[in-house]
This record gives sequence, structure tokens and C-alpha cells, in this order.
Amino acid sequence: MQQSIVTLDMEGVLTPEIWIAVAEKTKIPGLRRTTRDEPDYDKLMRGRLALLEKHDLKLSAIQNVIASLRPLEGAKEFLDELRTLTQVVILSDTFEQFALPLLRQLNWPTLLCHKLVIKNDRIVGYKLRVPDQKKKTVAAFKSLNYHVISAGDSYNDTAMLLEANAGFLIHAPENVKKEFPQFKAVESYAELLKLIKAAMF
Repeated sequence: MQQSIVTLDMEGVLTPEIWIAVAEKTKIPGLRRTTRDEPDYDKLMRGRLALLEKHDLKLSAIQNVIASLRPLEGAKEFLDELRTLTQVVILSDTFEQFALPLLRQLNWPTLLCHKLVIKNDRIVGYKLRVPDQKKKTVAAFKSLNYHVISAGDSYNDTAMLLEANAGFLIHAPENVKKEFPQFKAVESYAELLKLIKAAMF
């Protein structure tokens, strides 16, 4: 009999969108663009790096914004309850240098993400853990005979949801829900928890 495991996106699902928070604090509107808007992650990041250089925005300033953020309302309670039922792994396209304050507030769930290249407090590049990490991680869990249930909100989550045995959208924008109608879309953690429980072995 297979064991179940849940993979979740982080930003937009459990926490605020980091880049949107930075955009609001720094008044740089171009940083509001996220994976909800742009399917090409490399294009998105190259645009972000160009804006950081143009506005001389350093890593420490971004980290100060992140330190002020809190998980979405009900996220910690949802995650705590879910982790009593099954193993949970957060699969995110965020970076190690961004995530720690939010992970602390979520009681340290396991996070697989990427890493920024930093020189003298400046973000000069980024290194993907592996390309298509969300899809590949789900495929790896399936190869270990796990029944994988996934949830996300953005374009960069859809490959993970397609690969999973069961995939759901939560807090997704209308454009993503419209383009991927095969995924049940919900707006609350209570609804998502009900779907996950029903999909578990």
C-alpha cells in the first residue's frame, strides 16, 4: 500500500508574495511581476535582477522587508494540522537567503528551493537547484512509491500539479484557473485540507 506525501508551494499559498512586498516597500512597480504573471521563470528573474541593479537595491534591504512579513492568515494552523496527517514538503522557487524568517514562523517545514549568487550584498545571479525542480521532485517521490498530492497557485506550480497523483489550486488568480481548469480550485485552507484528505490513501 502506498504512503501519501503532500507538496505545497510557499508564496501565495502559505506566505505573501515576497517580490510584491518588496515592490510595495521600494516603490519599484516592476518587481510586482511574479510567476502568477510570467510562465518563463528565467525571463522573470532576469527582469528582476536588472531592476535591482538599476535601483541599487541590495540583498540586506530585501531581507529587511522579508523580516516584516507574516504567513497568510491560517497558514500555520493549516500546515500544523496537515503535518499530523502526513509528511509535507514545501517546493518553492524562492531562495535560501529569503526564506528563513518565514520558515521560522511556520514551525520549520522542509523546504526545497534555490540559491542566490551574492557579491558584496548585491544579488548578481541565481542558481536553480535543478531545472523543473517541482516536477522532478514529485516524480522522484512517485519513484519511491509515494502517492503525491500537490497544491499551488501559479504557472510555475502547474508542472508539479500535472505530475502529482492529485493536484489542486489554492488562492490562484483567474488567469491560472482559466488556463488549467483540470485542477480543482479553492480559496480556503479548510477546503484544501478536505480535498487533500479525500485524495490520501
